[in-house]
Amino acid sequence: MDYNEKAASNIEIISYYSGVIIFGTALLMLIPIFFTIVCLEFAPLIDFIISFCITMLVGILLMIFGRRTQIQNATTLWKHGYIIAAFTWIVLMMLCAIPYRLSGHLQSFLDSCFDVMSGFTTTGLLLTQDLDHLSVGLNMWRHLLTFIGGQGMIVLALSFISNQVSGAYRLYVGEAKDIELVPNVVGTAKIIWKISMVYLAIGTFMLWVTGIIIGLNPITALFHGFYMFASAWSTGGFSPMTQNMMYYHSFAYEIICLIILVLGSFNFGLHYAVWQGNRKEFVKNIETRSFFITSLLSCILILLWLAKSNVYPDAVSDFRRVVFNVLSAHTTTGFTNIYARQFALEWGDIGVLIMAIAMLIGGSACSTAGGFKGLRVAIVFKSIIADIKKLLSSERSIKVYKYHHIKDSVLEDGGVKSSAIIILCYIVLFAVGTIMGIFCGYPLGSSAFEAASVTGNVGLSIGVTSVSMPNILKIYYIIAMYMGRLEFISVFALIGFIIKGVKKLCRKY
Repeated sequence: MDYNEKAASNIEIISYYSGVIIFGTALLMLIPIFFTIVCLEFAPLIDFIISFCITMLVGILLMIFGRRTQIQNATTLWKHGYIIAAFTWIVLMMLCAIPYRLSGHLQSFLDSCFDVMSGFTTTGLLLTQDLDHLSVGLNMWRHLLTFIGGQGMIVLALSFISNQVSGAYRLYVGEAKDIELVPNVVGTAKIIWKISMVYLAIGTFMLWVTGIIIGLNPITALFHGFYMFASAWSTGGFSPMTQNMMYYHSFAYEIICLIILVLGSFNFGLHYAVWQGNRKEFVKNIETRSFFITSLLSCILILLWLAKSNVYPDAVSDFRRVVFNVLSAHTTTGFTNIYARQFALEWGDIGVLIMAIAMLIGGSACSTAGGFKGLRVAIVFKSIIADIKKLLSSERSIKVYKYHHIKDSVLEDGGVKSSAIIILCYIVLFAVGTIMGIFCGYPLGSSAFEAASVTGNVGLSIGVTSVSMPNILKIYYIIAMYMGRLEFISVFALIGFIIKGVKKLCRKY
């Protein structure tokens, strides 16, 4: 039998589609290459050309290895979608870290991988040194990765490949997205990008004008407008300046970023429904209700605590700092208008605890945000209320409980169970991160705050994340960001696939 007539193996299918996604990411490097040429940044230009060649080569080799997948139009199964997503993110983390390391702004390749994974997962923690003097090319690359990571690397790839791709929906779900805006998943991916690009144009323009008004020169204001929009919309938290939001000293700049990051934390299905004229969805949706209730409670509790402690001189200062930081934490963005240690030194244990809970809950499912997701919290909470009502009602009465999320859905045991399992996985990841922090010598409160930030892909720091933290903690934080973003299933599938492959090899030899 001819080689091309044999059915493509699992590993060839995974290799081919991973190669396609890596090839597409290599093409993205042409954007920072363009800006390094325009800005006459020759050293970063060489860094990106080297990175582009290596990434392109890896993508092409993987596609050649799995070429029978394309020849036979091989069927993609659920396991392939999960494994491709998890495998591709690891390979891309290492390839996209090359320009970081070559720039000299990161002290090791591990630090470079940390920053790339933080960008991919829209976390926003960083180990980059001398941030205020990065080249335009590297700054563009950092924020581009955050912007693309927020929508999804696979969502981007699906937007440009054929409608005929077998099992496209399985690739899409592998990246922890499951909303279907139209029957065709490639069409759904394109709609997600259209929504993001419209907001990109509006948001960048508003921040550009505001930047000019507050004293930035027009070119700098334009770059900063794009950087801050990309971070806010993707709920990422990266900033081009060390002082983050404080660099701008502008209430208007904070308000615009606040609006963008809240919008970015909403489900793409909600955006699409509102764009289609169904504005009632915004009020009826269980996820938006959950978000506003938990945000309001968090703000009130911290405001009361800080007012009691007289931390800030007046109510306006209290309100400005609390609302901005709570919404930044709850949407898993990570922008801040106070210094990291102020959380520990001024907000106290109550403030740190509430912020940690808000970070763990996170934003909406199928959005750019991280965390448990408000939908799962609302489903579990609603099921508890339903169980209490059943206990108090007549045994002969049968009532069906529903919730509204884009459409009316019946509250079923299967959905409640899967939501509870994912929440439990996040809590385990958070608990292990807290213990690891304590083991490395950090106080309990600081360890818990930082663990909640990496687990929920937030990016706020209380001062633990730094170049000097132990390598074992850096590696754990990379794993936590990765697992939290992909919501565990894809990572478990990859681990299971590797273990099965190793067992097969052991039996063979």
